[in-house]
Amino acid sequence: MSKLSHSPDQCPEAVPVKVNRIFDSCSDRDCLSNVQITLDECGLPPSVTLVKSRCIKVANICITVEQVPFNRGFYSIDLTYTFKVELMAYEKACSSPMLITGTAYASKNVILYGGESSSKVFTSDKEASCTDTDMDCCCETVNLPTASVQVVEPIALETKIINNSKNPCECGKHEHERAVVMTIGLFSVVELYRPVTIMVPTYEYTIPTKECHTDVESPCAVFDKIRFPAEEFSPGTISGCSEQIKGGECGNCPGCCCGSRPDDNSDNNDNS
Repeated sequence: MSKLSHSPDQCPEAVPVKVNRIFDSCSDRDCLSNVQITLDECGLPPSVTLVKSRCIKVANICITVEQVPFNRGFYSIDLTYTFKVELMAYEKACSSPMLITGTAYASKNVILYGGESSSKVFTSDKEASCTDTDMDCCCETVNLPTASVQVVEPIALETKIINNSKNPCECGKHEHERAVVMTIGLFSVVELYRPVTIMVPTYEYTIPTKECHTDVESPCAVFDKIRFPAEEFSPGTISGCSEQIKGGECGNCPGCCCGSRPDDNSDNNDNS
């Protein structure tokens, strides 16, 4: 990383900058049970008896923020996750699978503190949400905090076939059509922030001092720097025994780990 230098005797000037201040945040470990998958095909083939998850990812998150009326400064955040799912469907456990794709949805709600503001926001950003009565260059929006959600790829904990007797099939078949449901593990972080103006010190503009290099090491040179994985070529030892051997304690180890002879352990036990 290049260093930006400045004179130590220079008195920095304070300037205002606009940044997003996080007022509140939370992290969640969600186990979403029995999430029904809407298959892209017309239902599950009748010959399929077993399904397994091949791939699942978060395709989209719909986020809405509303003020909590009975608790000023707090906001209700409604989240709707959209999952894209790939399944391997089997007629028998030993048969070749067929690929089936689908979509699943799951919702949750969190309440976070987002501060209070009674001011109106006017912006020239044309990407902002404006009504037909607003001018193109002037858009008034409600001054709500902004919510953001960070997720890692979800984990498919269970996938199974059930008899979906309550909801009729969209393809016009009988109401006892089978469905695929999934239990999904999801880690997420939800943040609520507002733009604020703060004062920060500044120094003279400068350029990076690091030189640009285009030379890249050869693949063999990179390979030569990798440590030889000696442990991959040796049989593993029983956990905990190696430390006990060094200390001369063999009472809790099997006979094979306290010497090369099976009777080493018994000798040590006789002396104890």
